[in-house]
Amino acid sequence: MKRVLIVDDHAILRQGLKQVLAEMPGAVEACEAETGQEALARLREGEWTMVVLDISLPDRNGLDVLKQIKALYPKLPVLILSMHSEAEYAVRALRAGAAGYLTKRSAPTELAEAIARVSQGRKYVTPAVAEQLVDDAGQDGGRTIEILSDREFQVLCMIASGLRAKDIAAQLGVSAKTVSTHRTNILTKLRLKTTGELIRYAIARGLG
Repeated sequence: MKRVLIVDDHAILRQGLKQVLAEMPGAVEACEAETGQEALARLREGEWTMVVLDISLPDRNGLDVLKQIKALYPKLPVLILSMHSEAEYAVRALRAGAAGYLTKRSAPTELAEAIARVSQGRKYVTPAVAEQLVDDAGQDGGRTIEILSDREFQVLCMIASGLRAKDIAAQLGVSAKTVSTHRTNILTKLRLKTTGELIRYAIARGLG
């Protein structure tokens, strides 16, 4: 029997995913977790076939949870399912160890295909993501968002969503000065001058 852990803080979405799993061939036990901490606790309960993980969790960034899962269980496949567009998140997630990436707007048939492939130890990427991986391989740096560290990328998304430095600091458990340093580094790397430009840059890429 396949055991799949669904990690998402929206109960309706978890139920929808469980329905998709129930309609797939073979016996599947679908379990749930609402937070990154709960997910890590559930993973210690036994053997799992795969994890379906949201990037936006209430307690931790999903990319951080992904990295911890892969550090603890390197052979456990993780499929990222997110409301964020593939354009900026997918490649970063795949490089962090994800076996696949889908947006929550994907059709149930596509989700079922992705789950089937990832649970078999295979990768799942859409044609758009595959094309971006090729494009990124040929880039020499420029202003691509891939030059940001994962923490800088996380801060960029939080700034774009309207959070103030002290709110970001509280959520990340760091000082406001550290957040300011990240902001300065982001502006430098992306060759931007102001927070307003940074926000416009992020929103244009679906990060806000």
